[in-house]
Amino acid sequence: MLLHLRRHAPQRSCHRGNNAIPAAQARTITPYPDPFPDLAPGGELPEDYGNPGPNPPKHRRAGVILHPTSLPGKYGIGEIGQEAVKFVDWLAATGMQLWQMLPLVPPDSFWSPYSGLDALCGNPLLIPLDELAELGLLEKGELPAPQPVESQADFKAVHKEKTPLLEKAAGRLLSDPQHKELKEKMVAFRRDNPWVEPSALFSVLTEQPAMQEKAWWDWEAQYRDADPATMEAFKEEHAGRIDTFIAIQFFFDHFWQQVKGYANSLGVKVVGDMPIYVGGHSADVWANRHLFELAADGKPELVSGVPPDAFSATGQLWGSPLYDWKGQLDVGVVLRSELDCGRLAYKEPPYCNQMDDYRRQAHQEDGYQWWVQRFKRTLTMYDETRVDHFRGFAGYWAIDAEAETAMDGKWLKGPGLELFEALEAALGDVPILAEDLGVITKDVHQLRIGIGAPGMVVLQFAWGGGPTNTHLTHNHYENCFCYPGTHDNQTAVGWWKRGATPYERNLIRRYMGLTSDDIAWGFIQESMKSVARTAVVAMQDIMRLDDSARMNTPGKAEGNWSWRVGDSSVWEGLQKESEQLRKLIEIYDRLAPARETPQPEAPAAAGAAAGGETAGADGEIPAAQPVSAGWYKEETEAAGIAGEGREQEEVAEAAGFGAAAADKGA
Repeated sequence: MLLHLRRHAPQRSCHRGNNAIPAAQARTITPYPDPFPDLAPGGELPEDYGNPGPNPPKHRRAGVILHPTSLPGKYGIGEIGQEAVKFVDWLAATGMQLWQMLPLVPPDSFWSPYSGLDALCGNPLLIPLDELAELGLLEKGELPAPQPVESQADFKAVHKEKTPLLEKAAGRLLSDPQHKELKEKMVAFRRDNPWVEPSALFSVLTEQPAMQEKAWWDWEAQYRDADPATMEAFKEEHAGRIDTFIAIQFFFDHFWQQVKGYANSLGVKVVGDMPIYVGGHSADVWANRHLFELAADGKPELVSGVPPDAFSATGQLWGSPLYDWKGQLDVGVVLRSELDCGRLAYKEPPYCNQMDDYRRQAHQEDGYQWWVQRFKRTLTMYDETRVDHFRGFAGYWAIDAEAETAMDGKWLKGPGLELFEALEAALGDVPILAEDLGVITKDVHQLRIGIGAPGMVVLQFAWGGGPTNTHLTHNHYENCFCYPGTHDNQTAVGWWKRGATPYERNLIRRYMGLTSDDIAWGFIQESMKSVARTAVVAMQDIMRLDDSARMNTPGKAEGNWSWRVGDSSVWEGLQKESEQLRKLIEIYDRLAPARETPQPEAPAAAGAAAGGETAGADGEIPAAQPVSAGWYKEETEAAGIAGEGREQEEVAEAAGFGAAAADKGA
């Protein structure tokens, strides 16, 4: 799980006479320490020798994917306040140890969190309004009228209504003496996070009438190129707007750290998501032009995407500028070295050196500090993080910025192990999950294994290619995350109805022993029993929803990301599913050991605002209670299960789902 760089000895061949055993089949005897070095063969072993005790724990885990925007909430969108706390309570009561989400960055104009406006900032729309009111930064009468929770969020309407309120709260924090203590925390946040300064400056620049509708590379030169004198004058003139931006980012960080801390106190870790690429029209690129494949005027020259795949016949054109891994030629070094060889590099190919020897790789030159800063920020927001498109660190698809599709690109080599060595040197262990789906070549596998990062397997991808398909359960490996489907897939029910072929449905019935059409929970059980250390399921599959609840359709720009789980009563409505999941989690050894810790407190403002039947008399939200360690034995005896050969459908009945539940998802 943690990033540990590993070195592997080369494969060897074993010879017997003239017959060589291929390296892949060769075996070598590995010495091991003798546990009884003082005993000769035939000596009497200790009395307890025949009682080795239980097998050591494997620390298996389970979790749920649910983006915070999908949470309940009365203001048109999920927020990182009381509703997030209630979801954490549901996770802990269910036995889940992970809450996985999509990137928390400010989304682009299509509301995609994977093309964010800033890789280090938080999404202001997630800031909880009720909690701002509890802090005295908004008045109750200023809050919007509560809205019925729709199945889809209207991000544009939320942005229009919420942004003025956030700015009003920021103004009060900055100017009202009664908020002195909170303001001191904001000052500390600003001091400890210097990345927020260029982010704020860029954001305020984009507000100017002459720059609002333009990409930054089309701005006037002094702004495009961040002329120092121009920038100093601009910062002085617009200091108030810059301060407001930073105050709003502080709000996000303040409330998010409360939610994350509460989750951790209940034994729930937060798994975030970090896209490998950043948006072109962003502070990340504008302030770090030397790190990207840009023309002299700042326009992208090569952009990101993937070649044609199962999602799109023309590939996926993401459009983010690519990193400049090859670097720029150092003219002075080239001339000195090549003249010494009697040749001039720019007139003839170099004779005695490779041209790459003269490249100054900006990422490498400063020890990959931009990446160190990015991962450092990520690890303050999450306990672990998924790295989207991990394969791009080994080899990436480069597309001309003028291309209309991703079909005509070329594969280029990524930075490989060196980047992760720099991260480990600067940050120590970096707990990442490598998203290694799509076109995965040998070098990608080697890089993932080399840094010790878990990969991914997805059950929806398992049913083609024969019995060696990596995603089939019998081919899973321990150091991975197993998913029925990800945010990019159809829901299990939607796929079963409209995506799976008759051949695939028949194969699934035979392979999984599925005796009904309850594919959502069939896939959930299959993921739970996988050898994968971590199993993560989508909330849509827990609820047995069809494709109307799909989060994202790759290759489609509009109409994504907006699904919402329902209103505040949803967790009570999912009590039965919670109990069924907990039984599965314990059957398959994914329940965390009982924690002997004091009862955690909900975040102060959220707890005060929550009230209701989930809170105690003092406003605290009770901790989840662990199931008795004897549950498995009692439950299996009651069900008459004897031995490990129990059929899948019988275990399903013991866990409380099966044919009777199929009607809900069929």
